Amino acid sequence: MSRIGKKPVSVPAGITPTIENKQLTMKGPKGTLKMPLRDEISYTIEDGGISVQPANDTKRARAFWGMQRTMVQNLVTGVSEGFTKKLLITGVGYRAAAQGRNLKLQLGYSHDVNIDVPEGIEVKTPDNTTIEISGSDKQMVGQLAAEIRQWRKPEPYKGKGIKYDGEFIFRKEGKKK
Repeated sequence: MSRIGKKPVSVPAGITPTIENKQLTMKGPKGTLKMPLRDEISYTIEDGGISVQPANDTKRARAFWGMQRTMVQNLVTGVSEGFTKKLLITGVGYRAAAQGRNLKLQLGYSHDVNIDVPEGIEVKTPDNTTIEISGSDKQMVGQLAAEIRQWRKPEPYKGKGIKYDGEFIFRKEGKKK
């Protein structure tokens, strides 16, 4: 039994959910998001919420139940508030600059790293050591943040690299003399 799946997803005012052609569509102030529906799960739009229940009593249907409810919740949150990830850059000479639909990173390589920002995602650099990624699709925001972090993961000795805001880097002691 999924404890998360039992709760219906509340839909705030200003957001319109529709189900057609095995696809759930959410329209809200931050845009429109779509999600394909699983055959193992039944989705019903009720007054003020969306209910997610397993369509049959198989183990596969119960396995998808909680995750599908969470994905519906992410659609609602995405079109109403949006998602934001913040990355912090630590290191001498490491910096970032947003230039339109492009992010330019200087990370100690012999060349600058240019990252194209996908459509629907917004990247800001309030200062040259902070990157803020925001958008309505949680998966795309997290994926772009992970790809940026991949260029210079934080190392445990000096703490240099790109880390998420709030991430704890376990520091190691250096070589002893």
